[in-house]
Amino acid sequence: MHLQSTDLDGLESRYRAALVNSLSGFKPANLVGTADHTGHSNLAIMSSVVHLGSHPPLLALIIRPNPTARHTLDNILDTGCYTINHVGNQFVEAAHQTAARYPREQSEFAATGLEEHWVEGFAAPFVKQASIRMGLRLREHQQLEINDTHFLIGEIVLVDVPDHCVGDDGSVDISAAGSVALSGLDSYHDTRRLRRMAYAKPDLPPTPVA
Repeated sequence: MHLQSTDLDGLESRYRAALVNSLSGFKPANLVGTADHTGHSNLAIMSSVVHLGSHPPLLALIIRPNPTARHTLDNILDTGCYTINHVGNQFVEAAHQTAARYPREQSEFAATGLEEHWVEGFAAPFVKQASIRMGLRLREHQQLEINDTHFLIGEIVLVDVPDHCVGDDGSVDISAAGSVALSGLDSYHDTRRLRRMAYAKPDLPPTPVA
């Protein structure tokens, strides 16, 4: 298949969405937990989490525009808090089901059987079944002019990772945590570490370290 921009423009919309969403390769599968100011919870699967920096620890979350209500976005802007929870291979089906368009008054936690886990003083729910969980506070919100996509920057203020998944150097083994990856809109993949590589230097050859 060889396509140019005019070819892409001419594709049927769902076919084009499936194609373009697959081109970027494997993406993280995360559940974003939020609540409104009354404490009513919401949960949504998203694959658009991007690392922005480590000091301060920042992650970007991209939420696409839509004429229908965006409960996750509304809640984040309402409370300034949200959670990012890795999808594990034991609850892929329930995680995927959170993409369904439930009414605002129905929590995806209750609808899918996933359990809420609350931390005192933090206004958004974590996913109890998730091995890797992060709590974030909103630091910046931009609506991109090019396509009206919402670009949220959050600072990690809470981290919950199993001890056995954290290496001596601080690196997290997400394979050991059972985290899965996404490709396209609906394909889930197991992860397996092939190797770790030493810090790249121009005067040294590539060197595996693990």
